Amino acid sequence: MLDLLAAPFIACLVLTGIHCYLGLHVVMRGVIFVDLALAQIAALGAAAGILMGFEPHSALNYTSSLLFTFVGASIFAVGRFRERRIPQEAIIGIVYAVSAAVAILILSKTAVDRDEIEGMLVGRLLFVDWTEIGKTLAIYLPVGALHYALRDRFFAISTSPEDAHAAGLAVRGWDFLFYMTFGLVVTSSVEMAGVLLVFSFLIVPAVCAMMFFSSVTGRLLVGWGFGFAASVFGLFISAHWDFPTGASVVTAFGVLILLSAIVYRAMALLRKQHADTILRENNSLMPEH
Repeated sequence: MLDLLAAPFIACLVLTGIHCYLGLHVVMRGVIFVDLALAQIAALGAAAGILMGFEPHSALNYTSSLLFTFVGASIFAVGRFRERRIPQEAIIGIVYAVSAAVAILILSKTAVDRDEIEGMLVGRLLFVDWTEIGKTLAIYLPVGALHYALRDRFFAISTSPEDAHAAGLAVRGWDFLFYMTFGLVVTSSVEMAGVLLVFSFLIVPAVCAMMFFSSVTGRLLVGWGFGFAASVFGLFISAHWDFPTGASVVTAFGVLILLSAIVYRAMALLRKQHADTILRENNSLMPEH
């Protein structure tokens, strides 16, 4: 069992490393479903590749998926309206819905079976091998290095695009670079983990970490820890009760965010009670007039 789960476990750690960082940007930008949309576009590209006769999970099919994702990245970069007349989240939602519908239409004209369609949603994490992990890591490392080198610009735009405009940054150009690298990561991730699991790796650790920490370093470290814990728990559920691996890890992320919300709420109540106690003590010490 340990031999069977070793590769999926390392794959989860690799996915957590890059997605938690990107998730901080996504949540700060308020484009929560951009990953889900890009993942769906990647799945659409894979479906189009199958329609063109490419074998699933082949290099040609991956290239088709990547090209579709780059087109989606261009749409999201151009879809940022400076005056915010149209929320970017609306553009993202439209792209997701249309991509999902077109993918269904394409797959209805192919010989793809139900398992392949399910794999696009929850992935094939249990069957990932060391070669695939190595190839994925070879893509993630340069993307991570690029984002580290350009972190000031990316975080400036994610934190306040208006201030970035005022400072003279070409926001749409930097957005295009961000979404291109983001799309490159998502395309590789979807093939390994599926749409739902990629979305969970991106959003849940970042949201949980942002509940408790304000600094980027604190959020990253805690987010990585949360992602690690959810991965271990999900893989344990899958192995112990013979559940599908991808769905088990997604469920573990759901439990994680629920527990984090409960702890966050309890801490907020304790802080409020402490503040009320101090206020009452101060009022009791004040002289009466």
